[in-house]
Amino acid sequence: MRFPVAGAFGGVYRTAMDRVADQKRAAAHLYPPIEPFDQRMLDVGDGHRLYVEQCGSPAGIPVIVLHGGPGGGCSPAMRRYFDPEAYRIVLFDQRGCGRSRPHASVEANTTWHLVADIERIRTTLGIDRWVVFGGSWGATLALVYAQAHPDRAAYLVLRGIFLMTLEELNWFYGGGAGRFFPDLWEKFLAPIPADERDDLIAAYNRRLFSGDALIETRHARIWASWENALAAIDHRGIGGEGPADYARAFARLENHYFINRGFLDGDGQILARAGRLAEIPGRIVQGRYDMICPPVSAYRLAERWPRGTLSLVPLAGHALSEPGISAELVRTTDTLRRQAVALGIA
Repeated sequence: MRFPVAGAFGGVYRTAMDRVADQKRAAAHLYPPIEPFDQRMLDVGDGHRLYVEQCGSPAGIPVIVLHGGPGGGCSPAMRRYFDPEAYRIVLFDQRGCGRSRPHASVEANTTWHLVADIERIRTTLGIDRWVVFGGSWGATLALVYAQAHPDRAAYLVLRGIFLMTLEELNWFYGGGAGRFFPDLWEKFLAPIPADERDDLIAAYNRRLFSGDALIETRHARIWASWENALAAIDHRGIGGEGPADYARAFARLENHYFINRGFLDGDGQILARAGRLAEIPGRIVQGRYDMICPPVSAYRLAERWPRGTLSLVPLAGHALSEPGISAELVRTTDTLRRQAVALGIA
């Protein structure tokens, strides 16, 4: 069964016409579609089984692709940011989403479980070191993983930096972004009583985990639609509704991580531990007009990461499908291909 593609932290749902137009513009910069040479369900314990696939060349430069959300799932388009003759492309659906099972489960589902899962995948596939590629929440996870296992991350390719700080969550769920989109913000506020609006993440949490499938799905769709509406610079407002199962899994997982502040040891942990990235080179690709993950986070990360370089893409927002974002990411992976020997991953 296929699931829709994540766009923002991992959101979905623009109108079909808008989505196709964006994909066509971005596709001009991507490699042709490919199919996996390996697909499997990997038992990682705690009752979770992860969907894992490999594409490209079995003898190529290994790269792990970390999708957004949490809860967004991976998609075929994510395979296309790499030369399939040069890269061994590994994708997986994180716990509780996409084709991984159990679907929408938050049990034994934390950042540290996901870091352990990445290591389980690496050792299962017999990979020593690899490139780590992730955007939005995927960038968060890539940074936490690299800080925990700096000897395994040969290079980081990051998009739309999200550092899982209270400042960032307050921007998006506390009214900051809503100042630019008051009409859309009002739709996000609408199902929540006025006396609960001081903490919208908590208010939505009570509804997304109410135990009533109808209530959970209705609020999940509103949660996902708010994010998705702001993903691209060419904003067209809130699009049509997506599949109920996808919306419920995406919103529950994202909310679960956000209400627990990413299960990090403290606010600002990623920047505080930036020194652990000192020996890891990398590239940050950031949309100048990203309304979901404002560029200040990417800028602060670049200031503290000696071997990380920042590319601010003009006239681009947050989505992976932004043409300027796609072009810069492919340029990065093409350049990296020529550095593989020096990085020890050829």
